[in-house]
Amino acid sequence: MYRISPFTYLVSGMISVGLANSEVVCNNIEYLHFNPPSGESCKDYMKTYISEAGGYLLDENATANCSFCSVKDTNTFLKNLNADYSLRWRNFGLMWVFIVFNIFAAVGMYYLARVPKVKKAKKEKS
Repeated sequence: MYRISPFTYLVSGMISVGLANSEVVCNNIEYLHFNPPSGESCKDYMKTYISEAGGYLLDENATANCSFCSVKDTNTFLKNLNADYSLRWRNFGLMWVFIVFNIFAAVGMYYLARVPKVKKAKKEKS
């Protein structure tokens, strides 16, 4: 039901346009603090993880008390929500497809249910 709901595409489009491509600056209480193995800097220790999962270090050259923020930009957050900025026009188009379909479906159902048919009118005259 998630993919057939027009609300999915409306929210995805609005969130992706409103939040995409912005840098995130973590507050002091949002940083994760840890110590790297001895002899390594924070950058060396977290290099693989950051390349895979994203985020940034407050001081990359520190050798103790590393401060790591798990989100570097809002696109990482949007990826978790399946709201991709590059799909904004697709989402906009799908909203119009839902609107046009519902208009035609409503008019069609009204025609089938409420508009008198020619056959019924001829029978009533006889």
